Parts: sequence; C-alpha cells; structure tokens
Amino acid sequence: MQSLGILGVGELTEKVVRGLRGSGFDGPILLSPRNAERAQTLAADYACEVMPSNQALVDNASILLLGTRPDSVAQLATEISLKPGQHLLSLVAGLDMQTLRATFPGALCVRVMLSYAAQFNESTVVVYPPDKTTQACLGPLGTLVVMENEAAFELATVAACMNGWFYFLLHDLQYWLVDKGLPIDQARTLVLGNLEDCVATARTHPDQSLKALGQAIATPGTFTAAGLEVLNHQPGSATWGAACEVVFDALLNRVPR
Repeated sequence: MQSLGILGVGELTEKVVRGLRGSGFDGPILLSPRNAERAQTLAADYACEVMPSNQALVDNASILLLGTRPDSVAQLATEISLKPGQHLLSLVAGLDMQTLRATFPGALCVRVMLSYAAQFNESTVVVYPPDKTTQACLGPLGTLVVMENEAAFELATVAACMNGWFYFLLHDLQYWLVDKGLPIDQARTLVLGNLEDCVATARTHPDQSLKALGQAIATPGTFTAAGLEVLNHQPGSATWGAACEVVFDALLNRVPR
C-alpha cells in the first residue's frame, strides 16, 4: 500500500483524510507538522503520523498531496526537495501546471479538485492530466471526472464554485418557506429533499437534458409552469452566468482569490 503525505493540514485535506479512511484506505498517511493541533487530532482519530518536518514527510511518502494556501507554495518549495518522478497532487486552486512544474522540478504534477463532501465519499473528484495513480488514490472519495486539458480543468473550477453558491440559493428558498410559517427544520427538509429528487432523477436519465426533465414537470396549466413563467421573465441565470464569468476570467488571468 502506498503512503500519502499531506503538505498543508487544513479544512479540505482533513476531509480527504476522513474520506480515505472511510473508503478503506489503510496505508500510511503522513501529516505536515504545521497546524499542529489539527494534525494531532487527525493523527489520533484516523491513524495518521505527524512528521517532524516537511522534508521528512516528502522522504517517507510515495504520493504527496499539496493543500497549502496559494501564497504559501513558493516558501514551501524552498524547504523541500522532492524525489524525481514523485507524485505531487495539487489541490491549490488557480495554480496552473506550468507553475507547478517550475516550482517543483522533477515532480510528476497532477491538479486535483475536491469538495468537503470528500469526507462522506460523495465529492466530485476532478483530475488533470489523466493519471492512474491519482485516480486510484482519490477516486474512492466520490465521482471521478478526468480532464484531458487544462482549460477544461479551469471550467471545472468554476463548477466547483457553484457548489458554494448553491448553499445561498437553498438558504433563500428555505427562508421563504420559514417566513410563510413553516418550521425551520421542515423547510430545510423540503428544500433539500426536492433538490435530491432532481439529482436522483437526472442521474437516472442521462440521455435527457436537464431542461427536458424540467419541461416534463412544468407542463402547461401546472403550478410549476406558472412559477416558471415568472422565473423566465426575471432570469436569475443571467446573474449566475455573470458570477461564472468573473471566476473564469480570474482563473485565466491568474488573479489570486
């Protein structure tokens, strides 16, 4: 079993550790000594080992997972020396392949994107470029999507931002129901339940477009159609599209966020 070394023990990499252990990964997981309190908790709860230094971690790990903040990468690179051909899986958003390879010469660099749902093995796991080692290691964390080019990976990064935006939309829908008199827990259950219904239906009908699935429900004369007519005259999709454009432009221009 290969060993995994985590450079940068933060919120997301903590979720990765939980998901890997939950999926049955029983290989060594080595943790950076920084963020000591979180690292020690993970070590105790998920059979990890906190290494004395980042270089010790690199020396003892087969695969490295880079989860530091973008502004910490350059400093980290001055502190460690990777083995030739060592896998470096980067979770650092916006850090392109050219920069990764220049910063960690000799490493086999792979860009990866995950969500917090990795802890439940329900994340979308985006990988670029295709790499069997990376796919085997992180694939159990959810649904694997392998990109053939970096432009596609950047678009997937925009899609990952949608993950965060959805919470605010769901919050607004929940509190519309609450303001009308529903208990908060029932409103939450209804909103999340209907979203889950949509996802389940869409997944079981991959041959149909999402719009077609909606049109099958919003047939003329239905209450759904009446509400849809209002939405079509006040398209929130334009705002969502503008948000996507802002993020995509920042990624293409490497503007730190």
